[in-house]
Order: sequence, then structure tokens, then C-alpha cells
Amino acid sequence: MKKVKTVYDHIRSNNIKTIILVALFPVVFIALVFLFSWIVVPASDAARVAVGVAIPTVIACLVWMGISWAFGDSMILSVAGAHEIKDTDPANRQIFRSVENVALAAGLPTPRVYIIDDDSMNAFATGRGPKDASVALTRGIIKRLDRLELEGVIAHEMAHIGNRDIRLDMLLITGVGVTVFAADILIRLIASGGARNSDDNKSAGAVLVMVWLALMVFNFVITPLLRMAISRSREYAADATGAQITRNPAALASALRKITTDSRVECLDKVKAMSAMCIANPRAPRELVGDMLATHPPVAKRIARLESM
Repeated sequence: MKKVKTVYDHIRSNNIKTIILVALFPVVFIALVFLFSWIVVPASDAARVAVGVAIPTVIACLVWMGISWAFGDSMILSVAGAHEIKDTDPANRQIFRSVENVALAAGLPTPRVYIIDDDSMNAFATGRGPKDASVALTRGIIKRLDRLELEGVIAHEMAHIGNRDIRLDMLLITGVGVTVFAADILIRLIASGGARNSDDNKSAGAVLVMVWLALMVFNFVITPLLRMAISRSREYAADATGAQITRNPAALASALRKITTDSRVECLDKVKAMSAMCIANPRAPRELVGDMLATHPPVAKRIARLESM
């Protein structure tokens, strides 16, 4: 008889996959720089180039991460047009209580609660960690889901907080931003002819071109694929953890069915980086982008996993 997977099995499996995928980012980055440099210089020189590129990139990532750590969550909430609500507000007291109850069930501090004035159905969590996290809900998701379905959505977002996915999102967004910036600097240097005049090494310009090509492949081919895989893995894990918190996977499955009929949040249409943070894709559908490149797993598969728990 085939063993039935439990919530804990799903969570453990997805956590292992995420660790592997995150570890692939620096490994693939260094490997690409080495391989592209090896085309124009010997392997020993290519290895020195890879190390020489990797070290300043890591330092830049750490600096930019510090800036994101301090201001990232407030910037994200501002872009979404979210405004905070309190339990003292009679109109929103029940919503605040629902978040508070789910946080208690999850064993986590109650996050700040924000409302996005949009009639579509979506939600996301942000912050540096459980102690200073925020949960944002659209006005539409509050109005159109019943209490159990809404608690399922809140539990999904609390799972992202408890699983430290909000910190992981910040790490990935920061790292990608730095490598894009590095590619821009390199192409400017190449265009100005700086590499040809810096020393007598005739291959310096060719090496810079190869490093730039490696960065471009990493930024626009490898990174989207890895981020897609990580995002899908974390969504499955958040679904499983959310079901564990509420002990009601059917309510979250029902909520997902409704949400996917109207998940677009217009103010996020041009904010591609935030797509993976939301419970469903908040951007307008793109005809050329199918399930293979989507940031979220197919809803049918998410629902099937929830119903199997």
C-alpha cells in the first residue's frame, strides 16, 4: 500500500529543494564566469578572473542587502499602495482579529496588517522576520472569501513568515539586482575602451566581454529559471504549512479556486519582482508566458496537493 504523504512530508521535501536551489545561485554564477573566460584565456587565468569577479560581487550584495534590510518592506508596501489597519478601527477589527488568531495558532507574533484598496483577490507578506513582519490583503479578497477561506489565505502568508520566505525573497531580489548592475558597469567599460588602455594585456578586453556575456546569461536565463523553481517550491511549502496551521486544507483549496479567477492587482502590473511574493500572480496575463515560466505552480496542482493531505 502506497504511503500517504503528510503535511510534514511536503514541508520537509520543499525545504530541502529550496536549500539546493539557493546554493546553486553562487555556484552557477562562478561557473559561468569561469567557463566564458576560459574561452579566451587559459584555465588558470580564468579561475583568477572568476574569483576576482565573485569577491566584489559578494561584497556589493552584502552592502545592498543591508539597505534592503532597513527599508525593503516599507518600499514594497508603498509600491502596493497598502495602508495599515489597527484593531481599534471598527470597520477592520474583524480582519485584524482573524490575523491575530491565525498568528496565535501558528505560534508567531501578530504581524502588522495592511489593506490594499483593490477589488481583486490577492495577498502577500513582507518584512525582515517574524518579529517585524507585515501581511497585506486586498479589499477584494476580504469581501469575496468567507471566514474560513480568508483564514486559509492568512495562514498561507503566516507560513511564508514562519518559513523565513520573506527573508529569502529579499536575498534573491538583492543578489539579482547587484549582478544586473555589475553587467551594466562592464558594458560601459567595454564601450569606453577602458580595458584596452588599462595595461599591455591584449586579452583584457576579450575577458571583459566574456565576463559580461556570463553575467547576461546568468541574469536573463539562469536566474529566472532558478527563481521560478524556488518560488514554486516555497508556494507548495506555504500551502502545506498553512493547512497545518488551520487544520483545514479544504478551505485554502477553495480560496485558491476563487482567487485565480481575479488575482490581478493593477498597481503591481509593472513590478515584476513582487510577483513571486503574492499568493497568486498579481500581474496581467502574458500570452507568451505559459506554466513553464510562471512564478507560481499551476493552481490545479496546488489544490490537488491540499486535497491529498
